[in-house]
Amino acid sequence: MSTEQPVTTLRIKRNKELLIKQLKKIPVVTIACNQISVSRATYYRWCEQDDDFKKAVEEAMAEGENFINDLSESQVISLIKEKNWPAISFWLKHHHPKYAPKIEVITNIKQEELNEEQEATVRKALELAFPVLPKQENEQSKDKQPNSDNKSDTKPTESPSTTP
Repeated sequence: MSTEQPVTTLRIKRNKELLIKQLKKIPVVTIACNQISVSRATYYRWCEQDDDFKKAVEEAMAEGENFINDLSESQVISLIKEKNWPAISFWLKHHHPKYAPKIEVITNIKQEELNEEQEATVRKALELAFPVLPKQENEQSKDKQPNSDNKSDTKPTESPSTTP
């Protein structure tokens, strides 16, 4: 019984290493698990229980994704060299701003005046969304109103001039 424990531990360690190696080649958990005959449930249990394994898996997945990206780009480039139009179009759309898909919005919106209820609703929404703005607006509107205490804001009235 005591010899079984180290053998099992060695087998688990070997399977974890093989799984990490597979994930570097193909970063898909199901495929990697099937390749080494380990269930997905076991894989996820290992990730939960072993932080070092989980970190190694994340690094292996990132390396695997980079490998697949490089492989894919090289295949697209090979197709471009063979004058494959869909590959050329794909490359240009995703790597050159001039050929990127564009969205054009055309509309015939007629701008209508808001009624008092709509205007009050919009003002209330703005007050809730931007509490600073309405206060500034109110302060500015107060500044524009003539102040009875401040005589410099009012224009002097001109009396009609009389010419002899």
